[in-house]
Amino acid sequence: MKKIHVYIIGKVTGVFFRSWTKEQADGRGIHGWIRNVYDRPEIFGKDDGVEAVFQGEDEKVDQLIQLIRIGPPLAGVEDVRAEVEDVDTSLTQFEILK
Repeated sequence: MKKIHVYIIGKVTGVFFRSWTKEQADGRGIHGWIRNVYDRPEIFGKDDGVEAVFQGEDEKVDQLIQLIRIGPPLAGVEDVRAEVEDVDTSLTQFEILK
């Protein structure tokens, strides 16, 4: 079991990235959350980005990270930054945050 905090950089807002990622996470039994970010220029530069937390079986989390490097058809992922965090037992589902 592992927990990864990711920052997805590129054309990832307004392209159904969050809902697509939720489908991918739910299908793999991954818990966590995803949200658009508009105010973190130190990470995303002048553009918007997406931030997420994925927690679940190691292999399934790794699969999801590989999928988000590509993203849904309308997305243009430029980079994915990932940080390992301590497992959080309070995460019991995957949510899209506002």
